[in-house]
Amino acid sequence: VYKRQGRFLRNLQRLADEFSIAVVITNQVMSQVDGAAMFTGDAKKPIGGNIMAHASTTRLYLRKGRGESRICKIYDSPCLPESEATYAIGKGGITDHNE
Repeated sequence: VYKRQGRFLRNLQRLADEFSIAVVITNQVMSQVDGAAMFTGDAKKPIGGNIMAHASTTRLYLRKGRGESRICKIYDSPCLPESEATYAIGKGGITDHNE
């Protein structure tokens, strides 16, 4: 399974490089139920493993905020600092969230 996943991700990277396109990969998260989860603020972890982490240049963590707000956190990037942005999704598309 991991061999095929790695091969697939390398092919996506080649396509992105060859055609100068962005590739968006989504990954599922699951609750972490071991003892270490008690000491972290967020007890969720991605299930794609190291293969997904190493195949990604910039990783974003999207989550629901309060009310209609959404939060996008830059989780890992070689050229951007870790930060968060709040936004909303409305009839006109993605907009700035006004608190």
